[in-house]
Amino acid sequence: MDLPPSLAWLIDEAAASPGPERFLAELGRRLLADGLALSGGALTLSVPHPIIARRTWLWRAETGAVIEALGFAAAPRSDAGREWLIGLGPVWEERVGASQDGAMLGWAGIGKGEGADEFAPDEAARLQEVARFAAAPLAALAAREARAALLEAYLGRRSAARVQSGALARGTGETIRAALLCADLRDFTALSQVTEPQAMIAALDAYFDRVAGAVHAFGGEVLKFIGDGVLAIFPVTRASGNEAGADREACEAALRAVAACRAGMAHLDQMRRAQGLAPLPFGAALHFGEILWGNIGAADRLDFTAIGPAVNLVSRLEGLCKPLGHSVLISGAVAAKTEAALTPLGEHALRGIAAPCAVFTLAED
Repeated sequence: MDLPPSLAWLIDEAAASPGPERFLAELGRRLLADGLALSGGALTLSVPHPIIARRTWLWRAETGAVIEALGFAAAPRSDAGREWLIGLGPVWEERVGASQDGAMLGWAGIGKGEGADEFAPDEAARLQEVARFAAAPLAALAAREARAALLEAYLGRRSAARVQSGALARGTGETIRAALLCADLRDFTALSQVTEPQAMIAALDAYFDRVAGAVHAFGGEVLKFIGDGVLAIFPVTRASGNEAGADREACEAALRAVAACRAGMAHLDQMRRAQGLAPLPFGAALHFGEILWGNIGAADRLDFTAIGPAVNLVSRLEGLCKPLGHSVLISGAVAAKTEAALTPLGEHALRGIAAPCAVFTLAED
Protein backbone atom coordinates (compact mmCIF):
# COMPACT_ATOMS: atom_id res chain seq x y z
CA MET A 1 0.00 0.00 0.00
CA ASP A 2 1.35 3.42 -0.98
CA LEU A 3 1.14 5.87 1.90
CA PRO A 4 1.39 9.66 1.78
CA PRO A 5 4.89 10.77 2.81
CA SER A 6 3.61 12.20 6.11
CA LEU A 7 2.09 8.85 7.16
CA ALA A 8 5.19 6.93 6.07
CA TRP A 9 7.28 9.29 8.19
CA LEU A 10 5.03 8.69 11.20
CA ILE A 11 5.55 4.94 10.85
CA ASP A 12 9.26 4.85 10.10
CA GLU A 13 10.96 7.89 11.66
CA ALA A 14 8.75 10.03 13.89
CA ALA A 15 9.41 8.08 17.12
CA ALA A 16 13.10 9.04 16.88
CA SER A 17 12.32 12.79 16.87
CA PRO A 18 14.61 14.65 19.32
CA GLY A 19 11.59 16.12 21.10
CA PRO A 20 7.93 17.09 20.78
CA GLU A 21 8.76 20.49 19.26
CA ARG A 22 10.71 18.89 16.41
CA PHE A 23 7.98 16.26 15.97
CA LEU A 24 5.29 18.92 15.61
CA ALA A 25 7.30 21.12 13.26
CA GLU A 26 8.30 18.21 11.02
CA LEU A 27 4.79 16.75 10.91
CA GLY A 28 3.32 20.16 10.09
CA ARG A 29 5.89 20.69 7.32
CA ARG A 30 5.09 17.30 5.81
CA LEU A 31 1.33 17.89 5.97
CA LEU A 32 1.81 21.17 4.10
CA ALA A 33 3.85 19.29 1.49
CA ASP A 34 0.98 16.76 1.24
CA GLY A 35 -1.35 19.61 0.24
CA LEU A 36 -3.17 20.36 3.51
CA ALA A 37 -3.84 24.09 3.93
CA LEU A 38 -2.66 24.62 7.53
CA SER A 39 -1.87 27.84 9.36
CA GLY A 40 -0.67 26.27 12.61
CA GLY A 41 -0.60 23.30 14.94
CA ALA A 42 -0.53 22.48 18.65
CA LEU A 43 0.62 19.49 20.66
CA THR A 44 -0.07 19.11 24.40
CA LEU A 45 1.43 16.46 26.70
CA SER A 46 0.74 15.84 30.38
CA VAL A 47 3.93 15.58 32.45
CA PRO A 48 4.59 14.21 35.96
CA HIS A 49 6.15 17.28 37.58
CA PRO A 50 5.61 19.00 40.97
CA ILE A 51 4.87 22.37 39.31
CA ILE A 52 4.15 21.83 35.61
CA ALA A 53 1.02 19.86 34.70
CA ARG A 54 1.06 20.24 30.91
CA ARG A 55 3.47 21.30 28.19
CA THR A 56 2.09 22.67 24.92
CA TRP A 57 4.06 23.29 21.73
CA LEU A 58 2.65 25.77 19.21
CA TRP A 59 3.72 25.71 15.54
CA ARG A 60 3.12 28.49 13.02
CA ALA A 61 3.08 27.29 9.41
CA GLU A 62 4.12 30.65 7.96
CA THR A 63 7.49 30.71 9.73
CA GLY A 64 7.99 27.11 10.86
CA ALA A 65 8.71 28.41 14.38
CA VAL A 66 7.68 26.47 17.49
CA ILE A 67 7.15 28.06 20.91
CA GLU A 68 6.28 26.37 24.18
CA ALA A 69 3.56 27.20 26.71
CA LEU A 70 3.48 25.68 30.20
CA GLY A 71 0.37 24.79 32.19
CA PHE A 72 1.07 24.97 35.92
CA ALA A 73 -0.53 22.58 38.36
CA ALA A 74 -1.60 25.36 40.77
CA ALA A 75 -3.21 27.49 38.03
CA PRO A 76 -6.75 27.11 36.67
CA ARG A 77 -6.73 24.61 33.84
CA SER A 78 -6.63 26.22 30.41
CA ASP A 79 -6.31 24.89 26.88
CA ALA A 80 -3.40 26.91 25.50
CA GLY A 81 -3.30 24.86 22.31
CA ARG A 82 -6.94 25.40 21.39
CA GLU A 83 -6.80 29.11 22.29
CA TRP A 84 -3.78 29.49 19.99
CA LEU A 85 -5.42 27.59 17.12
CA ILE A 86 -8.69 29.55 17.29
CA GLY A 87 -6.76 32.71 16.57
CA LEU A 88 -5.40 31.22 13.33
CA GLY A 89 -8.46 29.75 11.63
CA PRO A 90 -10.85 26.80 11.73
CA VAL A 91 -9.76 24.19 14.29
CA TRP A 92 -9.47 20.40 14.22
CA GLU A 93 -8.43 18.72 17.48
CA GLU A 94 -8.28 15.18 18.83
CA ARG A 95 -6.87 13.36 21.84
CA VAL A 96 -4.30 10.84 20.62
CA GLY A 97 -4.07 7.63 22.67
CA ALA A 98 -6.52 5.69 24.77
CA SER A 99 -5.77 7.39 28.11
CA GLN A 100 -7.34 10.65 29.28
CA ASP A 101 -3.74 11.79 29.77
CA GLY A 102 -2.93 11.07 26.14
CA ALA A 103 -1.50 13.71 23.83
CA MET A 104 -3.79 16.38 22.39
CA LEU A 105 -3.02 17.13 18.74
CA GLY A 106 -4.68 19.99 16.90
CA TRP A 107 -4.44 21.94 13.67
CA ALA A 108 -5.66 25.29 12.39
CA GLY A 109 -6.65 25.61 8.76
CA ILE A 110 -6.70 28.43 6.24
CA GLY A 111 -9.76 27.78 4.07
CA LYS A 112 -13.31 27.35 5.38
CA GLY A 113 -15.29 24.15 5.14
CA GLU A 114 -19.06 23.71 5.22
CA GLY A 115 -19.32 25.55 8.54
CA ALA A 116 -17.81 28.89 9.54
CA ASP A 117 -15.22 27.27 11.79
CA GLU A 118 -14.72 23.80 10.35
CA PHE A 119 -12.32 21.95 8.14
CA ALA A 120 -13.72 20.49 4.95
CA PRO A 121 -14.87 16.88 5.49
CA ASP A 122 -12.07 15.42 3.33
CA GLU A 123 -9.44 17.45 5.21
CA ALA A 124 -10.86 16.40 8.59
CA ALA A 125 -10.76 12.77 7.49
CA ARG A 126 -7.10 13.11 6.49
CA LEU A 127 -6.25 14.69 9.86
CA GLN A 128 -8.12 11.88 11.61
CA GLU A 129 -5.94 9.36 9.76
CA VAL A 130 -2.81 11.33 10.71
CA ALA A 131 -3.87 11.20 14.37
CA ARG A 132 -4.24 7.40 14.24
CA PHE A 133 -0.77 6.98 12.74
CA ALA A 134 0.67 9.51 15.24
CA ALA A 135 -0.49 7.55 18.29
CA ALA A 136 2.52 5.21 18.47
CA PRO A 137 5.33 7.76 18.00
CA LEU A 138 3.59 10.22 20.34
CA ALA A 139 3.36 7.52 23.01
CA ALA A 140 7.13 7.02 22.74
CA LEU A 141 7.78 10.77 22.88
CA ALA A 142 5.42 11.20 25.85
CA ALA A 143 7.22 8.44 27.74
CA ARG A 144 10.58 10.13 27.10
CA GLU A 145 9.23 13.52 28.20
CA ALA A 146 7.72 12.01 31.37
CA ARG A 147 11.03 10.36 32.23
CA ALA A 148 12.90 13.61 31.59
CA ALA A 149 10.46 15.59 33.76
CA LEU A 150 10.85 13.19 36.67
CA LEU A 151 14.63 13.14 36.42
CA GLU A 152 14.83 16.94 36.22
CA ALA A 153 12.54 17.33 39.24
CA TYR A 154 14.80 15.12 41.38
CA LEU A 155 18.25 15.63 39.84
CA GLY A 156 18.24 19.03 38.14
CA ARG A 157 18.40 19.77 34.43
CA ARG A 158 22.10 19.19 33.73
CA SER A 159 22.42 16.10 35.91
CA ALA A 160 19.22 14.65 34.44
CA ALA A 161 20.59 15.14 30.92
CA ARG A 162 23.76 13.27 31.88
CA VAL A 163 21.79 10.35 33.33
CA GLN A 164 19.51 10.20 30.28
CA SER A 165 22.54 10.12 28.00
CA GLY A 166 23.55 6.83 29.62
CA ALA A 167 26.08 7.99 32.24
CA LEU A 168 24.88 5.40 34.76
CA ALA A 169 27.95 3.45 35.83
CA ARG A 170 29.10 3.94 39.41
CA GLY A 171 32.31 5.91 39.64
CA THR A 172 31.90 7.60 36.27
CA GLY A 173 32.00 11.36 36.08
CA GLU A 174 33.96 14.34 34.88
CA THR A 175 36.05 17.05 36.46
CA ILE A 176 34.56 20.49 35.90
CA ARG A 177 35.23 24.01 37.14
CA ALA A 178 32.35 25.68 38.88
CA ALA A 179 31.31 28.29 41.39
CA LEU A 180 29.67 26.55 44.33
CA LEU A 181 26.95 27.84 46.65
CA CYS A 182 26.24 26.24 50.02
CA ALA A 183 23.34 27.56 52.14
CA ASP A 184 21.94 26.54 55.49
CA LEU A 185 19.39 27.75 58.04
CA ARG A 186 20.60 28.96 61.43
CA ASP A 187 19.26 27.20 64.55
CA PHE A 188 17.05 24.93 62.46
CA THR A 189 17.19 22.07 64.98
CA ALA A 190 15.91 24.25 67.81
CA LEU A 191 13.17 25.73 65.62
CA SER A 192 12.01 22.32 64.42
CA GLN A 193 11.59 21.13 68.02
CA VAL A 194 9.02 23.84 68.79
CA THR A 195 7.25 23.94 65.41
CA GLU A 196 4.45 21.67 64.23
CA PRO A 197 5.74 19.37 61.45
CA GLN A 198 3.48 20.66 58.67
CA ALA A 199 4.39 24.26 59.51
CA MET A 200 8.06 23.30 59.48
CA ILE A 201 7.72 21.71 56.06
CA ALA A 202 5.97 24.83 54.76
CA ALA A 203 8.78 26.99 56.15
CA LEU A 204 11.43 24.80 54.52
CA ASP A 205 9.61 24.89 51.19
CA ALA A 206 9.42 28.69 51.31
CA TYR A 207 13.15 28.90 52.12
CA PHE A 208 14.10 26.44 49.38
CA ASP A 209 11.94 28.38 46.89
CA ARG A 210 14.01 31.50 47.57
CA VAL A 211 17.37 29.77 47.31
CA ALA A 212 16.61 27.49 44.35
CA GLY A 213 14.70 30.24 42.54
CA ALA A 214 17.70 32.56 42.77
CA VAL A 215 20.11 29.79 41.69
CA HIS A 216 18.04 28.84 38.66
CA ALA A 217 17.40 32.46 37.69
CA PHE A 218 21.13 33.00 37.18
CA GLY A 219 21.92 29.75 35.38
CA GLY A 220 22.95 27.56 38.31
CA GLU A 221 21.70 24.14 39.32
CA VAL A 222 20.70 22.79 42.71
CA LEU A 223 22.52 19.50 43.21
CA LYS A 224 21.22 18.53 46.61
CA PHE A 225 18.91 19.37 49.50
CA ILE A 226 20.35 17.96 52.73
CA GLY A 227 17.96 18.61 55.61
CA ASP A 228 17.86 22.40 55.64
CA GLY A 229 21.04 22.68 53.55
CA VAL A 230 21.40 23.39 49.84
CA LEU A 231 24.34 22.67 47.53
CA ALA A 232 24.28 24.35 44.11
CA ILE A 233 26.77 24.82 41.30
CA PHE A 234 27.33 27.36 38.52
CA PRO A 235 29.41 25.39 36.00
CA VAL A 236 31.92 27.02 33.69
CA THR A 237 30.34 26.50 30.28
CA ARG A 238 32.41 28.43 27.75
CA ALA A 239 35.10 26.68 25.69
CA SER A 240 38.62 26.78 27.07
CA GLY A 241 39.68 29.52 24.61
CA ASN A 242 38.72 32.16 27.18
CA GLU A 243 38.94 30.39 30.52
CA ALA A 244 39.41 33.54 32.57
CA GLY A 245 36.27 35.11 31.13
CA ALA A 246 34.28 31.91 31.59
CA ASP A 247 35.42 31.58 35.21
CA ARG A 248 34.45 35.20 35.86
CA GLU A 249 30.97 34.67 34.37
CA ALA A 250 30.34 31.67 36.62
CA CYS A 251 31.49 33.55 39.73
CA GLU A 252 29.48 36.66 38.92
CA ALA A 253 26.37 34.56 38.26
CA ALA A 254 26.85 32.97 41.69
CA LEU A 255 27.28 36.41 43.29
CA ARG A 256 24.08 37.70 41.69
CA ALA A 257 22.26 34.57 42.79
CA VAL A 258 23.39 34.80 46.42
CA ALA A 259 22.42 38.49 46.54
CA ALA A 260 18.97 37.64 45.16
CA CYS A 261 18.70 34.78 47.63
CA ARG A 262 19.46 37.11 50.55
CA ALA A 263 16.88 39.63 49.34
CA GLY A 264 14.29 36.87 49.00
CA MET A 265 14.97 35.63 52.51
CA ALA A 266 14.66 39.17 53.90
CA HIS A 267 11.24 39.44 52.27
CA LEU A 268 10.24 36.03 53.62
CA ASP A 269 11.22 37.09 57.14
CA GLN A 270 9.06 40.21 56.79
CA MET A 271 6.10 38.03 55.83
CA ARG A 272 6.73 35.64 58.72
CA ARG A 273 6.98 38.45 61.28
CA ALA A 274 3.68 39.87 60.01
CA GLN A 275 2.14 36.46 60.70
CA GLY A 276 3.65 36.28 64.19
CA LEU A 277 6.21 33.66 63.15
CA ALA A 278 9.91 33.50 63.92
CA PRO A 279 12.31 34.63 61.15
CA LEU A 280 14.49 32.13 59.33
CA PRO A 281 18.08 33.38 59.61
CA PHE A 282 20.31 31.71 57.06
CA GLY A 283 23.89 31.63 55.91
CA ALA A 284 25.36 31.11 52.45
CA ALA A 285 28.90 30.69 51.17
CA LEU A 286 30.48 30.87 47.70
CA HIS A 287 33.66 29.23 46.48
CA PHE A 288 35.20 28.44 43.11
CA GLY A 289 37.21 25.36 42.14
CA GLU A 290 37.31 21.99 40.44
CA ILE A 291 34.79 19.31 41.37
CA LEU A 292 34.18 15.72 40.35
CA TRP A 293 30.62 15.62 39.04
CA GLY A 294 29.18 12.16 38.51
CA ASN A 295 27.77 8.91 39.90
CA ILE A 296 28.68 8.02 43.46
CA GLY A 297 27.05 5.51 45.79
CA ALA A 298 26.28 1.85 46.41
CA ALA A 299 26.04 -0.75 43.67
CA ASP A 300 22.23 -0.51 43.55
CA ARG A 301 21.64 3.06 44.78
CA LEU A 302 23.46 5.94 43.11
CA ASP A 303 23.56 9.66 43.61
CA PHE A 304 24.54 12.06 40.81
CA THR A 305 26.42 14.68 42.79
CA ALA A 306 29.66 16.62 43.23
CA ILE A 307 32.61 15.84 45.49
CA GLY A 308 36.09 17.19 45.99
CA PRO A 309 38.09 19.65 48.11
CA ALA A 310 36.11 22.61 46.74
CA VAL A 311 32.86 21.09 48.03
CA ASN A 312 34.39 20.52 51.46
CA LEU A 313 35.73 24.08 51.60
CA VAL A 314 32.43 25.79 50.70
CA SER A 315 30.63 23.73 53.34
CA ARG A 316 33.18 24.67 56.02
CA LEU A 317 33.06 28.32 54.92
CA GLU A 318 29.29 28.43 55.29
CA GLY A 319 29.76 27.26 58.89
CA LEU A 320 31.61 30.52 59.60
CA CYS A 321 28.58 32.71 58.78
CA LYS A 322 27.19 32.63 62.32
CA PRO A 323 30.54 33.12 64.17
CA LEU A 324 31.48 36.01 61.88
CA GLY A 325 28.01 37.55 61.97
CA HIS A 326 27.42 37.67 58.22
CA SER A 327 24.73 36.00 56.13
CA VAL A 328 27.00 35.68 53.07
CA LEU A 329 30.68 34.67 52.97
CA ILE A 330 32.82 34.51 49.84
CA SER A 331 36.15 32.77 49.40
CA GLY A 332 39.25 34.41 48.00
CA ALA A 333 38.99 32.11 44.96
CA VAL A 334 35.73 33.82 43.97
CA ALA A 335 36.93 37.31 44.93
CA ALA A 336 39.95 36.92 42.64
CA LYS A 337 37.70 36.25 39.63
CA THR A 338 35.28 39.17 39.94
CA GLU A 339 35.39 42.94 39.93
CA ALA A 340 32.39 43.18 42.27
CA ALA A 341 32.89 45.30 45.39
CA LEU A 342 33.53 42.90 48.27
CA THR A 343 34.48 43.57 51.88
CA PRO A 344 37.52 41.61 53.14
CA LEU A 345 37.18 39.85 56.50
CA GLY A 346 40.73 38.53 56.74
CA GLU A 347 42.03 34.97 56.63
CA HIS A 348 40.34 32.26 58.66
CA ALA A 349 41.11 28.64 59.47
CA LEU A 350 38.48 26.18 58.29
CA ARG A 351 37.98 22.85 60.02
CA GLY A 352 39.63 20.07 58.04
CA ILE A 353 41.18 22.49 55.51
CA ALA A 354 44.97 22.75 55.66
CA ALA A 355 45.51 26.35 54.51
CA PRO A 356 43.71 29.41 55.90
CA CYS A 357 41.04 30.83 53.60
CA ALA A 358 40.76 34.49 52.62
CA VAL A 359 37.17 35.43 53.40
CA PHE A 360 35.04 38.28 51.97
CA THR A 361 31.44 39.36 52.22
CA LEU A 362 29.12 41.43 50.07
CA ALA A 363 29.84 45.13 50.46
CA GLU A 364 26.37 45.88 51.87
CA ASP A 365 26.16 42.82 54.14
